[in-house]
Amino acid sequence: MGVYDRLDVRRVINADATLTRLGGSVMPPEVVAAMRDAAGSFVDMYELQRAVGHRLAEVTRNEAAYVSSGAAAGIVLATLSAMTGGDLLTIARFIATGEAPRDEVIAHRVHRIPYDPAIRLAGARIVDIGNRLQTFSWELEAAISSRTAMIFYAAGDHLASGALSLAETVEIAHGHGIPVVVDAAAQLPPVENLWRFTRDLGADLAIFSGGKDLRGPQASGLIVGAAPLIAAIAAHGAPHQRLARPMKVGKEEMIGLLTAVERYVEDDWQGRVSGYEATVQTWIAHFRDQPGMTAMRTFPNEAGQPTPRCRIVFAPDTAMSGAEAARLLWDGDPRIAVAIDGPDSVSITPELLGEGEEQILLNRLSAIVKFPVSALHT
Repeated sequence: MGVYDRLDVRRVINADATLTRLGGSVMPPEVVAAMRDAAGSFVDMYELQRAVGHRLAEVTRNEAAYVSSGAAAGIVLATLSAMTGGDLLTIARFIATGEAPRDEVIAHRVHRIPYDPAIRLAGARIVDIGNRLQTFSWELEAAISSRTAMIFYAAGDHLASGALSLAETVEIAHGHGIPVVVDAAAQLPPVENLWRFTRDLGADLAIFSGGKDLRGPQASGLIVGAAPLIAAIAAHGAPHQRLARPMKVGKEEMIGLLTAVERYVEDDWQGRVSGYEATVQTWIAHFRDQPGMTAMRTFPNEAGQPTPRCRIVFAPDTAMSGAEAARLLWDGDPRIAVAIDGPDSVSITPELLGEGEEQILLNRLSAIVKFPVSALHT
């Protein structure tokens, strides 16, 4: 009996995305093995974080790197770093009084996402610029003051409309000596993003989720960028007994993330995406023969990544809504997760399906609208 069976927790076929609420992703055997190895010894955690960060910086082509307990924790750490500069007296005063000399973070209004409360958790106030349709450079200039700690920039094609480009944001910010921090949690692939935001486009820090396409531990995040800011992050983080102590990273997560990143930079991500494209085209052909449903390719995916999805639209005479289809798939056996993609449609993705799960998914999709499923096209 498996651990989930023992707890009566149902496993999920994930045709949706690398979502935290579904457990992120599934770690490869070599990552699991590295974590098991790490779990068998005591180490100096300061030394381990430095050594892992040095190696991560090498493989991601950055000045420095740091392992956080998730991407949202990375935002807290980056904000603390920008607010205090890692100065121990400033940190001590901030802990004692809750006040810092720089406590404002500028963000495009279109970049206000469900994860930006992490900025306020660090004690900063968010200053909005622009609107959801457009932002002008003078608005960023006008928002910068002596209290500005950093510019927060949420990356992704799905958030680009209405914001200044990252390059222009960096140019203006650096003209005032203000760092730019990029939330790139779900912006892999392409692998080049590990260094594009920082080395190529000039951002000071970029933050990635360790438990999404990297396929590392779900409770891990990767921060890369400028060495002084990474050092300031380390001054706040565990095992120091300071504000970020609750965001502790275990030795297992550090080694697991390092192993995952080393594996990822050697991966042929374009070959993987080509395989996803072929699967999506197969699905489109498959559903072409299914009464009551049509299918089409959508691109990019829900997080703006360069991977395809298959959108399935239910005909009016099926009386099937996207929400109802998602509910029926979730409530069935086995449990299947798909994305609601409008009032009459759902989206599915091939990238997280395990062996044998594709046919189960297609069978169940056809079954919920009461039409027989044919064999997969090959």
